[in-house]
Amino acid sequence: MAGHSKWANIKHRKGAQDAKRNKLFTKLGREITVAAKESGIDPDMNPRLRLAIQNAKGANMPKDTIERAIKKVAGGEDVTYEELTYEGYSQGGIAIYVECSTDNTRRTVQQVKSYFAKLGGSLAKNGSLEFLFDRKGVFVITKTETLDVEELELELIDAGAEDFEIEDEFITIYSQMEDFGTVNKKLEELGVEVSSANLQRIPHATKEVDDETLEVVMKLIDRLEDDDDVQNVFHDLEITDAQAEQLAN
Repeated sequence: MAGHSKWANIKHRKGAQDAKRNKLFTKLGREITVAAKESGIDPDMNPRLRLAIQNAKGANMPKDTIERAIKKVAGGEDVTYEELTYEGYSQGGIAIYVECSTDNTRRTVQQVKSYFAKLGGSLAKNGSLEFLFDRKGVFVITKTETLDVEELELELIDAGAEDFEIEDEFITIYSQMEDFGTVNKKLEELGVEVSSANLQRIPHATKEVDDETLEVVMKLIDRLEDDDDVQNVFHDLEITDAQAEQLAN
């Protein structure tokens, strides 16, 4: 899972300083609205909404922006989003799985198709890439001087965590999809501030590509992630240390 974590952490470093923050807030706000409409506006009674708010706070989303996203539902505003998935391949045979939330399915499918077509990729039949990925709970926390990493690992293993990746700035924790809620609850009980917590599609195996192909693949991933209708993009690209350093700059 190292390649996956490497790219996730690059995004965390960049996300705190680049212009993509507004787009991130748009996506987080949409998830809050969808969650509130699905199961109610009380976070204590709605786990999906509670998690969406937690992720928004982890991304430093302003409190009033979070409240506006909930008020869209509380105020009776007619907000309808449909959740869709698209699967395809980029150059180098890199598998890409796209999760969307949209109020205009025609627009979304046209945009996703155009990104793949313009960058030498191709869409595949829905379900054809499922076997390449596992659904996992993924939690990212920022390391602090006061955090006892060994004690944290022991506590979370008891709660269902199965893997840890510890880097200079971040700790990435993985769990089975079924243990996601238990691990998240344990982190809350321990008072650990979580930068992000969600279910992700983790590839069974990853692929390396040369730098030229990497540039094209990353353009496609960036185009997809920049689209307001796209909530998540998962892939089986393995990024080498040298390539990660280049992307982080």
